[in-house]
Amino acid sequence: MGSLQGQNVVVVGGSRGVGRSIVEAALGEGATVLAVGRGEQALAQLARETPGVKTLAVDATADSAPDEVLAALEPDVLVICAGALAPSAPVHEQSWEVFSANWETDVKASFLFCRAALRGPLKPGTRIVLISSGAALSGGPPNSGGYAGAKRMQIFLAGHCQKESDRLGLELRFMALAPMRIMPGTGVGRAGIDGIAAYLGIQPTDFIAGMTDVQTPADVGQAVVALATRQSRGSSFVVSGSGLAPAA
Repeated sequence: MGSLQGQNVVVVGGSRGVGRSIVEAALGEGATVLAVGRGEQALAQLARETPGVKTLAVDATADSAPDEVLAALEPDVLVICAGALAPSAPVHEQSWEVFSANWETDVKASFLFCRAALRGPLKPGTRIVLISSGAALSGGPPNSGGYAGAKRMQIFLAGHCQKESDRLGLELRFMALAPMRIMPGTGVGRAGIDGIAAYLGIQPTDFIAGMTDVQTPADVGQAVVALATRQSRGSSFVVSGSGLAPAA
């Protein structure tokens, strides 16, 4: 029997990349899984290739998104993995709209769903996991705009919401998980590597060759399962090729 047997897992941003790996990991542990995404085509492909998954097309940054998603499946585990590509230009060449893209997407989606969780009606014991990034801890490259700050805010948000849950006696568990290395096998990773390599004036293959201790999307999926099933202290965690650990 899987560790998530009989539980509902909702993955916002679950149609591709890391989100899809989280969907697959949860299904493999016996959960009923709802994958939420903006693109109907990507969700249809996921449904064809992943038997048993439920799908819902919703823009996670819409104010109405939490109500729609939580009405579709009451979660025992809610994962927020939705996000925009990081900018890829020197700061002085970016507009504010470009610079703030990850605040308007990653942070806004996390905020809306965390706010909904605190307002109810999520049941006691529900686990909420925000997928952040190692850039939140390292600062990220200088051509990535507000990406690192946005991902850091997700870590802060998980901590703030945990304190509110405790203060209000809601018995919810908020956590942030930061994959420490950029992942070549994802759309976000490929775009990020191409952008960083161009900024540094090197080939993407040379950048990848210099990377160490890299986690895979599947490692992130297993880390989410571990956070959802273990009694881990703290609200922020990292995952690398060496495994899951509390954030320093």
